[in-house]
Amino acid sequence: MQKLRGYAKSMVMKLAKEQIAHHQREGYLIVHNFFDANEVAALQTDLRRLLDEGKLNNVATDGDGVTPSEMQINLQICPVGPHSELIRALPFSDKVRGAVQSLIPGDVVQQLDQIFFKPPHQGVGTGWHQDNAYFKAPDPSHGLGMWIALHDATVKNGTMHIVPQSHLERYDHDRDQGSNHHIHCRIDEETETIVPAVMDAGGVLFFNFGIAHCTKRNNSDHERAGLALHFISDSLLEQVAGRPDRPYLTGANYSRGLKEFGENMEAVWLDQSASPRA
Repeated sequence: MQKLRGYAKSMVMKLAKEQIAHHQREGYLIVHNFFDANEVAALQTDLRRLLDEGKLNNVATDGDGVTPSEMQINLQICPVGPHSELIRALPFSDKVRGAVQSLIPGDVVQQLDQIFFKPPHQGVGTGWHQDNAYFKAPDPSHGLGMWIALHDATVKNGTMHIVPQSHLERYDHDRDQGSNHHIHCRIDEETETIVPAVMDAGGVLFFNFGIAHCTKRNNSDHERAGLALHFISDSLLEQVAGRPDRPYLTGANYSRGLKEFGENMEAVWLDQSASPRA
């Protein structure tokens, strides 16, 4: 195997035809154990650093969309990459690039990254919405969300919930008054099919930009966090707003991050994810 900084080159994640077909048909795909134990530990260690440094802010309000809540907690950092070299490098992992390339057409560009953190009992969810209500891509199948469980994600602690095949629908959205900036749509949970994305830490949920999804309240005794990344086909670059340094992850413009960040981000990921940082 080729070596980078003393570590074996990571394996490319090749999704099975059945997995790709499921994503195309249902609009989502759950992949268990996508990240290994060392990678999960490194991400959890970096999350703790971000929390200790006060990088996450509570976006929950008292129901008026403005007043910060002291009782309801929904901590967010967006974007997170500028504050974390590890997370900035994560999309350059071979297995991330391989999986994402198999689920959206064209050359892949990273659009966004963010973390939501829900403390035990006080942690509230993020309301039902379609990401494309924010991004407004003409074709939502050219955009992909990747939600990474940084802790074990269960129904009790409010894991991500999705409505299968909702990428075929377009829901009206308005301001979510329980948040200082989010929008939401209305999903009838009595009649719709709802799938909770239950997975151990390191599992991943991939979903089409058009999939309606939400998280629920953390009613457990343990904290729960999710790291969300968004990717688009380069065909959307002129249509979907984003940061100016959005890196290419595949194709002729892929530079391993050298062009965007001045260093080999594949090597950074392998270095920093091999074992937890002190």
